[in-house]
Amino acid sequence: MSAFLPLARSTLYSPVWLVPYDDYARRVRAAGVDVRLERFDEADGWLPLDDAVVRTPGGALVFPGLGRRAEPWAARPERHRARFAAAGYQPLYPADGQPFSAGLSGVEFPVHPYDDTHPPAAEVSPRLVRLLPAVSFPYPPGTRTVHGVVVDAAGRTPVANALVEARGRTGQDLTPWHERTLTDARGAFRLALRWEGERAAEHAVEETFRLEATERPGRTGSLMVHLPRDTERQHVIEIREQ
Repeated sequence: MSAFLPLARSTLYSPVWLVPYDDYARRVRAAGVDVRLERFDEADGWLPLDDAVVRTPGGALVFPGLGRRAEPWAARPERHRARFAAAGYQPLYPADGQPFSAGLSGVEFPVHPYDDTHPPAAEVSPRLVRLLPAVSFPYPPGTRTVHGVVVDAAGRTPVANALVEARGRTGQDLTPWHERTLTDARGAFRLALRWEGERAAEHAVEETFRLEATERPGRTGSLMVHLPRDTERQHVIEIREQ
């Protein structure tokens, strides 16, 4: 008998548990998500792998048996990443609480070698992978949105995969709200503003929203939007060093 539960820990062990989460609908997304696994090679960079992904009853995506070796003591941990794709969405790769960087192109994780008598070197916890609405996201009819582009302030070049956000509180109970999206390869974005913005007076018609764009820590930009008069305008958010 092995030193740990062979069914739960060797046959079904996965070095990563990824839970796709629809950030707009605020729920785990059960279908329509494609995950591609890659391994980093010092000579050739990221190489695609054909390991099959398995969905658990709880909605996590796992790779059972990844890292299992005949002689694990003779192998070193390997760097892997999972890349997500879903129609109408773009994946937000930094984990919750981590600084955003547009340069991240997958969820990276180490794969430690193991077998039935040499347990994996690290415990694994489920990790949310938030899927944000893309420019092509099919918002429900009547959803209020604003659109535009994020550009570099110096060169006026588009900033791809920048995080665009708006925050506020509802007018009556002051519940915090947070909307966000990512720019496409052309720097374009379309952001939903489902909640109430700031008003100059209680019965004022105009609402004000602050849009913030981030490329990475220290490179950000912001813009004030006034609705309804700015609804059809293409907004330009300039990113610069802060």
